[in-house]
Amino acid sequence: MILLNPRARPVVGHRGNRAHAPENTLESLQEAVALGVDAVEFDLRVSCDGALVVMHDETLDRTTDGSGPVALASLADLRRLDAGARFTADGGRSFPWRGRGVRVPTFDETIESLPRELPCIIELKTAAATEPLRAAVRRHGIAHRIIVAGFDPAATRPLRGAGFALGACTPDVARLLLPALLRRRVAPQLFQALCIPPRWHGVPLPLAALARALRGSGTVIHVWTVNDPAMALRLWGDGVQGILSDDPRSILAARTNAKLDRAGPDTDEGLRDRSG
Repeated sequence: MILLNPRARPVVGHRGNRAHAPENTLESLQEAVALGVDAVEFDLRVSCDGALVVMHDETLDRTTDGSGPVALASLADLRRLDAGARFTADGGRSFPWRGRGVRVPTFDETIESLPRELPCIIELKTAAATEPLRAAVRRHGIAHRIIVAGFDPAATRPLRGAGFALGACTPDVARLLLPALLRRRVAPQLFQALCIPPRWHGVPLPLAALARALRGSGTVIHVWTVNDPAMALRLWGDGVQGILSDDPRSILAARTNAKLDRAGPDTDEGLRDRSG
């Protein structure tokens, strides 16, 4: 899978094609697929009646015409909402997706709508989604094409040994910072990916140092959210693998214009060894 290839440079649609369509909807994800992304990323929560639904926020207020916690809404409640109601690309002057039938999708609907072998990064926003996801992965037979990530160790650590790749939780990443800054290589980890931002609570993360420390360990780095093509090129030069973008078209174009192969170089010698 390209998402686990240490020499690859995948472009991942962050919540789909989020800059141009309502995030975490089938429409947004399918737009990203049409652009030619190497993978998509989306978030999971659980309704009050146990349905796995694709939603980032704890509440419905920002992205739908509903309000209140997702966890207190039934699937029937969620299906009645307009998930395109609040999308705007011009600061609120227009809402082009309002009233067009965009809905909050379930996990099953999402997987069934995507190309059969398209890799996915799935972020668990709550530990309540952990066991339903484990069952859904078995049901759909998609273990070979996913990375399951999440900040909360209670959401991801129970899935160790479940047969699919995992992302590091926040304590896992924190544990790697000192060895990376001391320019030490780290041993193989119990997770296969770091899905991390360039900054955490305003503090820059040493991405190049982490990439160097993890080289050869079997763990890759995917960075969110990168919408600046020049930044994406710098990160690839620093040894990062995946770029998660709200605007994947611009990142795909930058990769093409820089004559970079999505599969990456044949060796690691081309990667700059900077401290970050």
